[in-house]
Amino acid sequence: MAGSCCGGDLGVDNAMCSAGIRDFNRVEELQRAGHAEDDGTVRYVLSVPDIHCGACISAIERGLNGLEGIVSARVNLSLRRVTVILDGPDRSPDFVLARLDQLGYAATPVDLGDLGNSDERRKADRLLKSLAVAGFAAGNIMLLSVSVWSGASGATRDLFHLVSGLIAIPVVAYSGQVFFASAYRALAARRLNMDVPISLAVILALAMSVYESVTGGAEAYFDAAVTLLFFLLIGRYLDQLMRDHARSAVLGLSRMTARGGSVVGAGGTLTYVPVDEIEPGMVLRVAPGERIPADGRIVKGASDLDRSLVTGESAPVSVALNTDVEAGTLNLTGPIDITVTRKADESFIAEVMQMMEAAENGRGRYVRIADRAARIYAPAVHLLALFAFLGWMIATRGDWHASLYTAISVLIITCPCALGLAVPVVHVIGAARLFRQGILMKDGSALERLAEADTAVFDKTGTLTTGTPRIAEAGIAEADISAAKALAQHSIHPASRAIAAYFVDEPAADLSEIKEVPGFGVQGVLDGTVVRLGRTDWVGEIANTAGDAVTGSGLAFAREGGAASGFTLSEALREGTPEAVDALGEQGMGIELLSGDSVAAVREIAGRVGIEAFRAQATPAAKIARIKALQSEGHRVMMVGDGLNDAPALAAGHVSMAPASASDIGRMAADFVFTRDTMMSVPFAREISIKAGKLVRQNFGLAVLYNIIAVPLAVSGFVTPLIAALAMSGSSIVVVTNSMRLARGGSLLPTFKRSKETADESREALA
Repeated sequence: MAGSCCGGDLGVDNAMCSAGIRDFNRVEELQRAGHAEDDGTVRYVLSVPDIHCGACISAIERGLNGLEGIVSARVNLSLRRVTVILDGPDRSPDFVLARLDQLGYAATPVDLGDLGNSDERRKADRLLKSLAVAGFAAGNIMLLSVSVWSGASGATRDLFHLVSGLIAIPVVAYSGQVFFASAYRALAARRLNMDVPISLAVILALAMSVYESVTGGAEAYFDAAVTLLFFLLIGRYLDQLMRDHARSAVLGLSRMTARGGSVVGAGGTLTYVPVDEIEPGMVLRVAPGERIPADGRIVKGASDLDRSLVTGESAPVSVALNTDVEAGTLNLTGPIDITVTRKADESFIAEVMQMMEAAENGRGRYVRIADRAARIYAPAVHLLALFAFLGWMIATRGDWHASLYTAISVLIITCPCALGLAVPVVHVIGAARLFRQGILMKDGSALERLAEADTAVFDKTGTLTTGTPRIAEAGIAEADISAAKALAQHSIHPASRAIAAYFVDEPAADLSEIKEVPGFGVQGVLDGTVVRLGRTDWVGEIANTAGDAVTGSGLAFAREGGAASGFTLSEALREGTPEAVDALGEQGMGIELLSGDSVAAVREIAGRVGIEAFRAQATPAAKIARIKALQSEGHRVMMVGDGLNDAPALAAGHVSMAPASASDIGRMAADFVFTRDTMMSVPFAREISIKAGKLVRQNFGLAVLYNIIAVPLAVSGFVTPLIAALAMSGSSIVVVTNSMRLARGGSLLPTFKRSKETADESREALA
């Protein structure tokens, strides 16, 4: 009994016991992680790190859907998640884990706090190291191969083969593990993926090369094996970067939530409670600078809130008694007490996260063209090589050497190198071209989706505009300017800053008893007279004119007993916005403005930039609904936004873009981020995507043409493994050379610019 947790022997039995305990713990964790839905079903979210291609998606969804008890199973490629819905709470989820294990995919319950875990970072680092090692080795082996091709023979040739082998064997063993492990899991689960023929060709080429080198043969194929690994690792590393960004978006949003809150008890005592223990009916005190941990209603105090998470608008919103507030919003100026109305996991920010995940699941079904071909390509290559081997065994009456040579030639010449390069090389070059224009691309497949988009949906504040208010008109008497500026200088409210900037060259009055009233404005005393700057109704309390008589945009100034004067605020357009709208129109895009701001503000901006279709006061859910409605009509939507509230919409769109000034979550959720302060980056990126799409299709055409010519020659025995390696490398060079055409040319921005006169005429016609 000693030393055995199960009472058995210390050897195999103890190991089996440990594995059983791990499986039991996985099931227990999964049961605790289940989320009950309103319809009685239970949703489980699993992390499956071995998902990496469209074949994985197909294998998992086919393997789970249709099993008794499973309502649906969806795979999220970018987050490497599987969402399974079971038909009721009595259904144990253990069979889901067992089925995934049978398919060759280890799964664990999702821990949101572990999305940026060290395992994923190590995986990305390992891929990068494998890529660097394979690239360095391929360059050196190719130099040795050139010498052999140039006529080196005898001892010199054998020495070069030996050196090439000494380089290639450890490199293939190290850098090829990504493909070898994937192929092994696929074969263990009795299925095929694209990594199987890749692994088989690399291993056979390496083995035959070693055999030729040892026996003094004239040909070796170390260069083909290592070069193939190098190019395919480029695409695999790009995929890893894409998923890292997707995980960062969700993780970043989770960090916007409060970890707990201060519950007001009897006698006004405060007790800190973790967020998962906050229940409806509790009264929480939220101090300035803190985020609201759960949805609620204000029962004491007044303040200004940063509700950019909800509306996307940068201007703080004044709140007072009986105002509903959302989790995740930031309290700016005064302490408030709120009564909790919903638990944290049912709060507004939780809904935003669920919308992001739902949108990611929908987009995660996008599969690259090369992956879609894998299911047919892999078995076809194996069968073709097998038939070639058997056919030559019959034709040569058992000459296994010649037959195996032909089979290897078929595997090498049909290796999906050109097919694998057709997409990622264009993406790499396109990313570099965009980077030179200040546009960062997070996902290579986004280029394809951007070219497919036919409708552009824009957010307003922070996207089409800079998000910073400015004074368009100041209806204030000259004698009151110094007092208004003095009040404005004592507040951090964006409107106050706009007033201070507007009167930057004017002197400020010497005020006393200055105080900021949260949610209302700033008050002071000038020569014994009270002066106020802030909300028109509050300012109207001391003026001899009613607050609603003040024209402007809700901001006023008055001396006690004097007339109130208003300020008109407006927003500055981001550079190149009207030109970008016109350019997208010329590209055939439909354009729509979707904003959480007021109708008047949205209509004004739409008229200035030339957008006829617009919707105002749109919540994150409303933005999602509008995008889904457009998609149901057959449109592919490009969403361009910047705020936290835009993150679900950015994820729901067919493709998405955000400026560098966007919120962290907005930037991480977007497929493209443009760092230059011009909206012309949007049509420029789409123009590049259209060109990239054409090149990808051309590359696939070249790859198909190559196989049509090369495969019959290889099967017929007219191609040796060396010639097969050269042909395979040559097809790759052709694909790369064709892709390099995307790097030519300067900035496309000037080609989209219109004259100022044309822009003015367009805006006047829409006014």
